[in-house]
Amino acid sequence: MSTPEIRVGPRGRGTHRDIGSALAAAPAGAEILIAPGEYEESLRLERRVVLRPENGAGTVVIRARAGATLTVAAPGCLVRGLVLRGADPAEPVVRVEDAAGLTLDACELERGRVDVLGSAKASGNARNALLTLADPLDVDLADPTGGGVLLLSRTRLRGARHAALVLDGDARARAEDTVVETIDGVGVLLTGHAVLVADRLRVRETSGSASRVCADARLLARDSTLDGAGRNGVLVEERGEVHLDDCRLRKVGRSGVQAEHEARVHLTDCRITDAGGSAVAVAGAAQLLAHGCRIIAPAANGIVALGEAEVTVTASLVAGTGFTAVHLGENARGRFGDCRLDGSDEHGFAVVGSAYAEIVDTTVAGATMCGVHVVDEARVAMRATRVEGGETGVRLRSSAESELRECVVSGQRRTGVEVGSVAIATLSATRIAETGSAGVSVDSGARLRMDGGGVFAVGGSGLVVGRGAEPTVRGIRVDGTGKNGILFGEGARGVIEHSDLSGCAYPALHIGRDAEPRFVGCRVFDCAQDVGFAEDARPVFEECVSVRVAAPSLASLSQGSGRATHEPAAPAGAGVAAAGGAPLPAVPASVDLAELGEAPPPSETLDDLLAELAELVGLDGVKRDVGGMVKLMQTVRRRQEAGLPAPPLSRHLVFAGNPGTGKTTIARLYGRLLKALGLLERGHLVEVDRSSLVGEYVGHTGPKTTESFNRARGGVLFIDEAYALVPAGVANDFGGEAVATLVKLMEDHRDEVVVIVAGYPGEMERFIASNPGLSSRFTRSLLFDDYSADDLVRIVEHHAGRHRYELSVPARKALGELFIAMPRGAQFGNGRTARQVFQQMTERQAMRMAEIDAPDERQLVVLDEMDLPRPAGSP
Repeated sequence: MSTPEIRVGPRGRGTHRDIGSALAAAPAGAEILIAPGEYEESLRLERRVVLRPENGAGTVVIRARAGATLTVAAPGCLVRGLVLRGADPAEPVVRVEDAAGLTLDACELERGRVDVLGSAKASGNARNALLTLADPLDVDLADPTGGGVLLLSRTRLRGARHAALVLDGDARARAEDTVVETIDGVGVLLTGHAVLVADRLRVRETSGSASRVCADARLLARDSTLDGAGRNGVLVEERGEVHLDDCRLRKVGRSGVQAEHEARVHLTDCRITDAGGSAVAVAGAAQLLAHGCRIIAPAANGIVALGEAEVTVTASLVAGTGFTAVHLGENARGRFGDCRLDGSDEHGFAVVGSAYAEIVDTTVAGATMCGVHVVDEARVAMRATRVEGGETGVRLRSSAESELRECVVSGQRRTGVEVGSVAIATLSATRIAETGSAGVSVDSGARLRMDGGGVFAVGGSGLVVGRGAEPTVRGIRVDGTGKNGILFGEGARGVIEHSDLSGCAYPALHIGRDAEPRFVGCRVFDCAQDVGFAEDARPVFEECVSVRVAAPSLASLSQGSGRATHEPAAPAGAGVAAAGGAPLPAVPASVDLAELGEAPPPSETLDDLLAELAELVGLDGVKRDVGGMVKLMQTVRRRQEAGLPAPPLSRHLVFAGNPGTGKTTIARLYGRLLKALGLLERGHLVEVDRSSLVGEYVGHTGPKTTESFNRARGGVLFIDEAYALVPAGVANDFGGEAVATLVKLMEDHRDEVVVIVAGYPGEMERFIASNPGLSSRFTRSLLFDDYSADDLVRIVEHHAGRHRYELSVPARKALGELFIAMPRGAQFGNGRTARQVFQQMTERQAMRMAEIDAPDERQLVVLDEMDLPRPAGSP
C-alpha cells in the first residue's frame, strides 16, 4: 500500500490551507508536504505521520503564538527539514509526551526547549536493558515501551532559556550530528531515569552547564564537543551516569566535568582544555574512570577529588594547571597508571586529609612546588614513577605510612625526598639524583626505611637525618654529593647497613653532637675524608672500611667493640688534604644541619642589592634608613679590616607598620645586604610568629624558641606580630619565657643572628617596653607608612608586568580612583590589597574574554577599566 500524501499550501485543489487541518484529515502513516512559507500554528501529532517541506529544508517556518509549537502524542512520528520557532524561549518549542516518539531530521528549533517526557515512577530496569557498556550506542528508539522517545539528526537547537533539551522520567533520546547553541541556561538536562545517546553532538555557548545529568539518568556521548559553557561542561549529580568517548570539552567557565553525590563518570580519549576552574572535580561518593585523556591548562586543578570519591586515571596527560595537577582530599581514593603530569603552578600531586593515592608508571614533571605533596593523615603508594624538577620532589608530612618503590626523583631545586616530622616512609630501590640540596632529608621524629637504590650527584648531602629521627637504611649507594654522603644531626639515631658512599665533597659520614647512629658493613670510596665528628658524638661502626680515602678512620673505628672511643684521624673542624693536594672544606665542631643539608645561596653584590632596594615601590623613608645603615656597616667593616675596634652597633631592628607594607620584603633584603657586607654568613630569612616560639606546656617553650633561633643562625630571624608574645593584660603566659630565651640567645650569638620584630606601631612600643633586655637590644625602629594610591597603582602595574598583562590608560586612572575611595580600616591590606585587586582584574578579564569567540593577543593582554572590581556596596 502506498503512503498517502497530503499537501499544505496557499492554493491548489485538495490542498489544505493550514497544517492543523491537514493533520486532522491525515490517516496514520500519512506524509504531509508543506509549501514554502511561514505558518503561525501550534501543532499536535496524535497519529504516526511525516511532516516535511515540499521544496527542501529551511523553506518552511512554523511558529506558535502561545505554548509549544509542536506536541507529539503518538509514536513513530517524523519531522524533516522544518524550522520550528517558539513563542517564549523559556517554554517548550517541541514537546514529546510519555510513550510518544519523534524523529527530528535536518530541522532548526529556535526560541524554546525540547521536552521529552516519561513516567516518573518508571524503574531503571528498562534503562539497564536498553543500554549496555559493551555497545552503549546500539539503541532501538522505535521500541514503544517506556517513556517518550526522540531522535535528533542533523538538527540545530538555539535560543532557549533555562534549558535546550530536557529528558525526564524514563524518556530516551538519541542525537546525531546535532548542535545546541546560544542557550541562556543548561544545554542538555537529563533527570529521572532518562537516557541520551549522542554521536557527534555539539553544545556551545551556554550560560549554564553544557549538560546536566541527575537522579538516575544516563548520558552516553561519542565524538562530541562541549564548548564555551558558562558553568560546567558536564555536571553529574545524585546517581547519574555519564560515558564520554572521544569528546572535547573546551573553555568552560567552571569545571570541565563535575561529579557529585553517587554519580559515575567514564571518560575515554577525551580532551578537556582551558577550563575556568578545575578540569575534573569529583566529590561525595562519586566515581571517575578516565583513560587516554588529555587535560590541558585549567585555571585551577587538573583533577580534584574530595569526600569519599574514587578516581581511576590511566594513560592520561594533565598539563599546565593553574593549581595542583591532581588534588585528593578528605577521604578520596585515587589510582593513577601510565600518566604524565606536566607543568603545574603548584604541586603535581597533593594528597591531604585522609586521602590515598596509588601512583604507578607515572611521570610528574615541572611542578613549581612539590612533585608529590602528602600531609595530614594521607598516604601514597608509588611504584615505577618518575618525579622530575620542582622545588621538592616528594614531600611526606603525613602520620600515615607512604611507600616509594622503584621510583626516580631527580632535578629538584632543593630536596629530592623530604620526610617530615611524624611521617612514616619506605623507599625501596628508589633513586634520587641531581637535586640542588639534600637527596633525602629526615626531620625530627620521622621514621624512614630505605632499602636499595641510592642518592647521586646532589648539591647538598645525600641523606640528612634530624634530631630524634631513627632511619633504617640498607644496601644503598651515595655518590657524588656536594656535601656529606650521610649526615646525622644533633641527637639523631638510626642504622645504616651494607651501604657504599663515594665521591663526597665533605666527609662521607658526619655525626653531629650527641648523635648515636650505627654503621654495619659500610664502605667509603674515593673521598678525602671518610668520617667527621662533632662534640659528644657516639657512633658505632662494625666491619666498615675505607678505600682510596686520604684521611681514613673507619678501619680503626671498626676494631674491637666497634664503638668510636677516640677522635678520628682528622679532627672535626680541620681541613684535610685530598689525594690531589687540594684542601677539603672544614667541618665545624658545632655543625648546623641545614647548613650541611642545603646548597649555599648564590653570591650577590652590594650594588645589585641596593639597586633592588631602590626599585621597590614607595617606602621612601624605610629605604633611606636602610641605605644609611648600610653605609654605617661598611664603615664598621673597614675599621675591623684595619684592626680598629668596631663602634657599638645593634643590628637588630623593630619594623612598625600596618599589614602589607613591605616589612617581610625589606627584612629578607636586609639579610642579603648583611651577607654581601660580610657581616652575616648566609643572610637567609626565617619567618616565625608566636606559634613557632611558644609551647603548649611547661618546659616546651624554651626548646621551641631555641630551635627557631638556630634555624636562623647566619641569617635573619623575623618575628611577625611579635607583640603577641606578651599579650596585654595576661599574666603567667608562656610568651614571657620565649622572650627571655630569645634575649639570652641574642646575647650568646650576637654576631650570628639578626632579629627583626614586626607589628602594629603602638603594639610594638608596648612589646619593647615589656622586657629590659628587649629595650637594650632593639634601639632602632623603622616606620613603614601605608602605601599611597599612586603606590598601589604601581604595585598592580608591577604584578601585571610579571604576568604579561598591561593596564589601559582608563584602567590606570580608574584604579587610582578606586584606591583613593577605598576605606583604610582594619581590613585594608596595603600591598596585599593591591595584589588582590590585580587577581580580581585578571579573573574579570578572563570572564570577559570567554564571551569573545576568538580574542586577539592584544585583547588577552590588556586589563581595561571594566575589569576593575566593584567597590563594596555598589550595584
